[in-house]
Amino acid sequence: MTDQTVSNAIAVRDTGPAAMVEQYRAEYAALMPSHINPDQWVRLAVGAIRGDKNLVTAAQNDVGVFLRELRTAARLGLEPGTEQFYLTPRKSKAHGGRKIIKGIVGYQGIVELIYRAGAVSSVIVEAVRANDSFTYTPGRDERPVHGIDWFGAERGDLVGVYAYAVMKDGATSKVVVLNRQQVMAAKAKSDGAHSDYSPWNTNEEAMWLKTAARRLAKWVPTSAEYMREQLRAQAEVAAENPSDSALPPAPLETTDPDDEDDEPIEAEFVDDDQTGGEA
Repeated sequence: MTDQTVSNAIAVRDTGPAAMVEQYRAEYAALMPSHINPDQWVRLAVGAIRGDKNLVTAAQNDVGVFLRELRTAARLGLEPGTEQFYLTPRKSKAHGGRKIIKGIVGYQGIVELIYRAGAVSSVIVEAVRANDSFTYTPGRDERPVHGIDWFGAERGDLVGVYAYAVMKDGATSKVVVLNRQQVMAAKAKSDGAHSDYSPWNTNEEAMWLKTAARRLAKWVPTSAEYMREQLRAQAEVAAENPSDSALPPAPLETTDPDDEDDEPIEAEFVDDDQTGGEA
């Protein structure tokens, strides 16, 4: 490889989507909750985009959308490119069928938001497989009894999932139990579920867990109020210093027919019937 080739490669890298994340480091840091380490967050975002050529291509197709999705992750205080906040390439009708970046809050992100509210001591979200034992009778049992033979034969196919939280006072929250049919119904509402890059296809069990965690989030405190206070403070600062934010504005066309519209809105989990689906 010649010196000129190396120089060209560096120039492309330094003007690509990853470089844009670095460029707007301060702006993303201003959006994050105070407990988030901005340097670590940026490293995760840059590592995720540089480590997958499909993500690079999708981000280059519309860098503004990519930066907007990262803005959502920053506001929620979730780690991009992890099971807290997936970054996936998704075909967009508004972009002529080309792929753009779609951010999807994962089950670990939902659990993080529940913990952050400070009302629970633990959150349990588990998948049940065909060879596991599982018993739970609402009204009789406080919590499910789930038996797993960790050292025996294969656990078998996914058959269900459940979630509950133990509150700080020791009480048990509502227990959410979903069977395969219910999980598949949630999957069917997701416009992007059949994409090769959808977490439904790359990490199916995690999406089963997300479906249960998302239902649980309706019954336990989340960090919604915490996030509202953060955003209110940021809005006040922005109003006083309108030139401080250098992040590109979100595109005027903020919705896309291919989008999954079930994600948290500023950390509030909206009802399935209102959203039309789960990621």
